[in-house]
Amino acid sequence: MELAVDVFNYILSAILFGVSITWILLIRSMWISFRDSPYLDKFTEKSQQKPKVSIILPARNEEEFIGKCLDSLLDQDYEDYEIIAIDDRSEDKTGLIISNFAEKNSKIIHVTAKPKPGEWMGKNWACFEGFKKSTGELLLFTDADTNHSRKTISLSVSHLLSENLDALTAMPRMLCLDFWTRITLPMLSTFLHTRFSALRVNDPSKKTGYFFGSFFIIKRKIYESVGTHEGVRGELVEDGALGKKVKESGFKMKMVRAEHLFEAVWARDLPTLWHALKRLIIPLYLQNKKIAVGIFFAVLFLLFMPIPILVYAAPFAISSMSFSVLFSISAFTVGLLYTAAILESKKGLGLSIIHALFGPVGSFMIVIGFASGILQVRSNRALMWRGRAYSMTNQIQNAINV
Repeated sequence: MELAVDVFNYILSAILFGVSITWILLIRSMWISFRDSPYLDKFTEKSQQKPKVSIILPARNEEEFIGKCLDSLLDQDYEDYEIIAIDDRSEDKTGLIISNFAEKNSKIIHVTAKPKPGEWMGKNWACFEGFKKSTGELLLFTDADTNHSRKTISLSVSHLLSENLDALTAMPRMLCLDFWTRITLPMLSTFLHTRFSALRVNDPSKKTGYFFGSFFIIKRKIYESVGTHEGVRGELVEDGALGKKVKESGFKMKMVRAEHLFEAVWARDLPTLWHALKRLIIPLYLQNKKIAVGIFFAVLFLLFMPIPILVYAAPFAISSMSFSVLFSISAFTVGLLYTAAILESKKGLGLSIIHALFGPVGSFMIVIGFASGILQVRSNRALMWRGRAYSMTNQIQNAINV
């Protein structure tokens, strides 16, 4: 019996050794990303052009946020722009708020989206409806729960044209409105600095292409050439899919940091957080089941398992060599996990260290959210998003490279 326990402990120790090495690499990647990622307002200005910008702003059930967003967009120091605000058949006062703004300011064009075709995702359809009403040479897509500084448009246009880019996307400051999001997002964000970092997106030799849906500006002719949102109509992560198409088509794109210039809400409460987690894993599963399941177990051992293993080993840490080794490596791995959570909370999200201390609970949320997405992917209500239920039956997803 003791031999079996020792073998089990050494196997766990070997697994955690691999996990700890992975965490060291992740933390290193995070630090390099924070240190070297470019900023929206740091570039050499070469262009004085001021082309017309069409801001495409889809909104569904956004009465809590849409007013503040429109106020910030109307306060821009850029002159030639229009705001295409699309009410995606909201069930609250979103449409009325947009209408009231449009009556007072001619820059706002109020669009009521037609009924969504069955094969389309809601936001994708609303963006396409807005595009059809736009007249700008440049298209700036943003979300109804964003809040922009006065220079957001002028900086993005100047940056895009000065560096002769085809598309530019910016990372906002992510607002965490509730406790559950504050303890979960730091753990989830640790992976963004590896696979989807600005450094990878900006490297022409890498295949990674990605847009932040809360802010990307693209030349109209480029948007049309990659098929508009119609080309990604069934994608859950439409911003990632569109950015991928732009990169794969050989166009010049860039990702920058802009958390000091605008902010966006990632999740509003526990239900939206839950479905946001499912929204991340479902496209991966539909692309490749084996890889998605592998990612689930990788996340399980990276984000959660070091904690229960530490609890298991601690009472017997001095009883045998195998328990002593397991306790040491699990404690070291948990320390790395907390290091990553604190680094992301402070430098990435501007959260309190207290929220990082609840990282294991957030990690557990991610694990069960991913598990739920995999188990429910074929149900008629696989995902709820902005008041709509989506069935993913017969859907094909191609948002990111797996």
